Amino acid sequence: MSGERVERRLAAVLAADIAGYSRLMGRDEERTLAELKVLRKTLVDPSIAAHRGRIVKTTGDGMLVEFGSVVDAARCAIEIQQAMVEHNIDVPQEARIEFRIGIHVGDIIHDENDIFGDGVNIAARLDGIAMPGGVCISDAAYRHVRGKV
Repeated sequence: MSGERVERRLAAVLAADIAGYSRLMGRDEERTLAELKVLRKTLVDPSIAAHRGRIVKTTGDGMLVEFGSVVDAARCAIEIQQAMVEHNIDVPQEARIEFRIGIHVGDIIHDENDIFGDGVNIAARLDGIAMPGGVCISDAAYRHVRGKV
């Protein structure tokens, strides 16, 4: 083990991805990418900023966001999912972009501009089991948001 001390902190981690992203890209890459860019610019990024979140990284269809408060993370997730219902109201089911979101609160390791550890891994696993359009939270996160969200 190296003698270097790592920076740890408690954080709320939100992991999100798009359900059926490969199918959507296979159906119409240009439309899917253009719509995703508009959603990020007009909905997702402003909601994250309004709830004091920090986008740690993005992938083609997903993102990892850190919050100082799990209540803020949950409110952000709910705001995004509710807005997506409105956005998709006139979009055929097979063409809808639907996010799956997982939230966990736990200890993370901060290294340069990235985060690591069980706090991150659990949030990522939760987004994988969330229903399209849904939010799946860990028991630890639930204990913090119960009665507040």
